[in-house]
Amino acid sequence: MSGHELRLALADERETRALGGKLATTLDDGLVVFLSGDLGAGKTCLVRGVLQALGFKGAVKSPTYTLVEDYSLAGRIIYHFDLYRLHYPEELDLIGVRDYFDGQACCFVEWPEKGEGWLPMADLEVHITHKGQAREARLTSCTDKGSRIVDSLQEPRSTL
Repeated sequence: MSGHELRLALADERETRALGGKLATTLDDGLVVFLSGDLGAGKTCLVRGVLQALGFKGAVKSPTYTLVEDYSLAGRIIYHFDLYRLHYPEELDLIGVRDYFDGQACCFVEWPEKGEGWLPMADLEVHITHKGQAREARLTSCTDKGSRIVDSLQEPRSTL
């Protein structure tokens, strides 16, 4: 059932946050989402949309220097990772990365390729690319859980 794909045109930052808001309605315990794309593509903006939809009122910044930020919202634990500054995947052991992926928390991981071999399999991969001033998000399911998310975002088809 995995391997479902959805491509969405995102005209601006508002639409990227709106996609995050839609993702927030589909969160499941233990969900793992890998976020990829160039610097400035909108990965953190997407996570910002998820967190704001769950009621977070503060600033959502990329955890580039801290590696991980945690949020407790709407009865959920959300971890937002940014592995951009990681030199070696083994560094993830220093922060006890396996403890974060406990089957309860939802984990959003920017630059997952930097943690290859140390991260669990993603349920959903989101790749964001620049399309001029706009963006395109490609959501690909890797598990049945991810397929349910992709399917729910397709039906009924609505505008962001």
